[in-house]
Amino acid sequence: MAMGPSWSALFEYDFMRHAFAAGTLVAVAAGATGYFVILRRLAFAGHALAHIGFVGATGAVLVNANLFVGLATFTTAAGIAMGYLGDRLRTRDIAVGTVLAFSMGLGNLFLSLSTTRLSGMATNILFGDLLAISRAQVLFILGVSSAAVAVLGVIYRPLLFASVDAEMAAARGVPVVGLGVLFMILLALTVAMSVRVVGVLLIFSLLVTPAATAQLLTPRPARALGASVFLAVLSVWSGLLLAYRIPWPPSFFITSVSFLLYLGVRLVIAGSTGSSSLRPGRTPALP
Repeated sequence: MAMGPSWSALFEYDFMRHAFAAGTLVAVAAGATGYFVILRRLAFAGHALAHIGFVGATGAVLVNANLFVGLATFTTAAGIAMGYLGDRLRTRDIAVGTVLAFSMGLGNLFLSLSTTRLSGMATNILFGDLLAISRAQVLFILGVSSAAVAVLGVIYRPLLFASVDAEMAAARGVPVVGLGVLFMILLALTVAMSVRVVGVLLIFSLLVTPAATAQLLTPRPARALGASVFLAVLSVWSGLLLAYRIPWPPSFFITSVSFLLYLGVRLVIAGSTGSSSLRPGRTPALP
């Protein structure tokens, strides 16, 4: 630790300022979206969208297109397909698996056509490259994350109702299928942004783990959503601070901090006398 650069110079570097800005924006969007991912039992869908994002990235490299455009295009198309095909819980995993299988076959084709071009980018796509984000990319992420959070705020109450009791929500006139598709689009865009921070293989560290930790802490939806955002931001900031002093990838530290927070909360709850009232997966009370 003593061999690292001085803390006073932390924000003198453009790449560190860009990393903190982009990481914070992605963490806010991922934390907010991740709460509904856990609530709607879409962890497998988030994992699948990340892999489909890799297919989009390879396709973008193949045609010399913008990497995020490729990620967002494929994840959004897949999210819409998953939303329409798997509007009910019992068919959701089938829809996700079907879309994922087709996408991975397409990805295999892209890889065979662009192996040489991908040789220097595969690691960044798989594990993230937060320290290489430019100012223009920060501004782009700002626009996308702000739009995603704004839309999520508008649909928060009906989406919460549909997530807790879809049949009752449909009986009350809530457009359950439409909300599901719209949320899958938001999830797809969040996954596309998160890939730049932690990569395809580590997407759970921002999209699922903070939200799972938050649901352990409280069953109240608003508090759990806020805690999920806080924990995601904390993981990104802690990971960047550690990477500033230790020459290891930021994504490793981000995922490690996120996991340790989850593990610590689980251990504390397991050892407390009131652990049964805070068990994982408890259905939240509607506000």
